[in-house]
Parts: sequence; C-alpha cells; structure tokens
Amino acid sequence: MKIPDDVLGVLADPRTVIAGDRVQIPFELDKNLYERVNKLLKTAGGRWDGRQAVRAHVFDREVEEFMRQALLAGEFVSDRDLGWFPTPPAVVHEMLEHAGLRPGMTVLEPSAGTGAVAGPAAGRGAVVDVVELDERRAAVLHAGGYARLVHEGDFLTCVKPLDYAEGFQRVLMNPPFHNALAHVGHAFGFLGEDALLVAVLPENVTWHTDRVSKEFRALVDGNGGELLPLPEDAFKPSGANVRSVLAVIPTGQDGCTIRTHAWHRSRPRQLALFG
Repeated sequence: MKIPDDVLGVLADPRTVIAGDRVQIPFELDKNLYERVNKLLKTAGGRWDGRQAVRAHVFDREVEEFMRQALLAGEFVSDRDLGWFPTPPAVVHEMLEHAGLRPGMTVLEPSAGTGAVAGPAAGRGAVVDVVELDERRAAVLHAGGYARLVHEGDFLTCVKPLDYAEGFQRVLMNPPFHNALAHVGHAFGFLGEDALLVAVLPENVTWHTDRVSKEFRALVDGNGGELLPLPEDAFKPSGANVRSVLAVIPTGQDGCTIRTHAWHRSRPRQLALFG
C-alpha cells in the first residue's frame, strides 16, 4: 500500500516517535490529515490507545524495523497482505538461473505466496516443499499440485529444521521485506551440505549499519556468497516500488560458518556432552 506524500511527511517527521511497539505523533494535525494517518496505521496493524500515559498507535509487535523499511520504500505492507510482494517472472528467472536446479533436487520455498517461484522450480524437475502463512494463498498452493508438501503457518514458527531428516539442496525465497533477515537466518537451518540459498532481499541490507545487517554481510562474504543488485523496477510488475538484491549464499565452502541443518542436528549431541 503506497503511503501518500502528506502521510509520509508526518511519519518521517523527526518529531514523530517510533519506538518499541508504538508510533506516537506528538504534534497537532488537521482533522483530514489525522484521519488519513490513522487509517494507514490501522491498516498496518496499529490500534489507537488514547490513555494519557500512551497516546500512540500501538502494535502487537516491535515496529521500528517495519516502519524503517516502510518509510524507505514509501510503501506499507498491510496486515492483509502480510508482507507479500509476488515475485515477478523476470526475478524468478534470475533466481532459478543462479540456483542451477537439476531434476530431483530438493527445494524449500518459505513464504511461497501463490507459487510464483515454486511452480517454475517444480517445472524444472525439483521436488519442492513450501510454507505459506496466508490460508487463501496456501489453498492456491495445494490446488497447484506442484508442491510435495505445503506447510500452512508462519515460517519462523510453524516448521523447524529438525522436522526434516535431511537438509534441502536449495532454498529459494522472497521473504517479507520488513523482517527479511530473520527469515533468512531461519532458512539457513534447512540447508544441507554443499547447498545453496537464493533470496530476494531489500537493497538496504547492502549498506545499513545496524548490527544484524553488518553481521549478515560478514556472513555472506565469509562463506563465498554474493549480493547481486536487481533492476530498480524489478518489482514494478507486482505494484511495488522497492529496491532489491539477490543473495546467493553457498554452504559448501571450507570452514562454513552458516548454521545449516547439520549444525542443528549436532546440537543434541553437544548438549549431551556438556549437560
């Protein structure tokens, strides 16, 4: 959902306080502008709390990163869409080319949407499992018939690496941009040995100075990965004006520091030794 310029001006105003689970606007707005700001924040998942000690839009989650991404992009992801930007065909083609799929390869696609990536991956002979939070889109995936297994729920909580006996040879993903690196971090645990993760990510992971972004870039560099820019208008076909990059990260390097499926599998033994 595009943020109107006047609403964007209010949210980006240095007087606006965005901290923890709330957005507080401690200055007066005219009635029409306030109603537009209020409607947008409600669409994003906030609710107005008018108690004197609060007087802010309160969310059911930490929103600083979410709001930062939204203001950078000039675009809000509504609760209805749950961070879903369908992957355009040209981006899917790039992902599959970098993935180097061969018939019989096992592939996991978290946040699979309606199958824009999973369908073509299966078309190349891959054995694909998918995860999708939205029940409507999960129904589309079930009906498509190209996924071996459809997990319905939040990728971060509904499926764990050790739910599988072995890691996947490929993970292909276009995660929700407001929480992209958390999704990538969880996805690492599903990678097998000599595997590859290919992910569409917001462009700011290449330059942002927060700890998580810096650690992610170090991990990519240290494991022979790449962050490849996509065209500025790559998501225009999906109605989104977001800059993005393609992360291509292998697990086959000597001294791999990625917490892969094998790492998770070894933890019970480590705990037994030191417990």
